[in-house]
Amino acid sequence: MRLFGYARVSTSQQSLDVQIKALKAEGVKSNRIFTDKASGSHAAREGLQLLRVKVEEGDLVLVKKLDRLGRDTANMIQLIKEFDNMGVAIRFLDDGISTEGAMGRMVVTILSAVSQAERQRILEQTNEGRIEAKAKGIRFGRKPSINYEKVRGLYQGGTGATSIAKQLNIGRSTVYKILKIYDVKSIS
Repeated sequence: MRLFGYARVSTSQQSLDVQIKALKAEGVKSNRIFTDKASGSHAAREGLQLLRVKVEEGDLVLVKKLDRLGRDTANMIQLIKEFDNMGVAIRFLDDGISTEGAMGRMVVTILSAVSQAERQRILEQTNEGRIEAKAKGIRFGRKPSINYEKVRGLYQGGTGATSIAKQLNIGRSTVYKILKIYDVKSIS
């Protein structure tokens, strides 16, 4: 039995160090640790694809946490079945579970469904909070760096959109968007 490791973070700004350290502590050699910096909802991850090619019957893949392999239940079940069909077991270190045996596969399936439900609940709460904040007048995004009043004043003072754009170092289309916000009629 050979040990392999898989580590994943969702964005390139996050670090894999903690996961890799945990895998090495379990005896996984550096050249057998496969990593991805991508969302767990996508199955076409480079590190995961390479891991699939390298493992053989009787191998064991270690993953620090269940949600590091994937977030979507259907995808997780498909991955587990794929590895199981190859005779490869997966062990989740922090969760203390493994796909070794029928009971282990069942537990992993249940936990991945719970994980997906939790993620969905968090997304719903976040969206509800955004809707409530917008209703209270809170604006999201960066603050405008362009003085809208100045654009309107220049335009109403007879300066053309092209001249305003050059003067304020902004695009002409931006000038027109601002004028549309103020419902300023074109100068004839």
